[in-house]
Amino acid sequence: MARKPQAANLEQSLDTLEALVERMESGELSLEESLKAFEEGVKLTRECQQALRAAEQKVRILLAGEGEPEAFSAGDAKDD
Repeated sequence: MARKPQAANLEQSLDTLEALVERMESGELSLEESLKAFEEGVKLTRECQQALRAAEQKVRILLAGEGEPEAFSAGDAKDD
């Protein structure tokens, strides 16, 4: 199963994907190179979508807490 990219890896994957698209749009790649680039692009896209779904799920969990979120101030912290 593919690894889930972390935030930094997500940015790197998006940069790589953008570079692949630029190379493919240039029209300078052979058919074989284009197919390999396309295959890598599909893989990167799926990994990025998976990472974004995981992040969205975390946000939903955080927002599903009871009541409205309360502001935190340093004075609220108590030592145990």
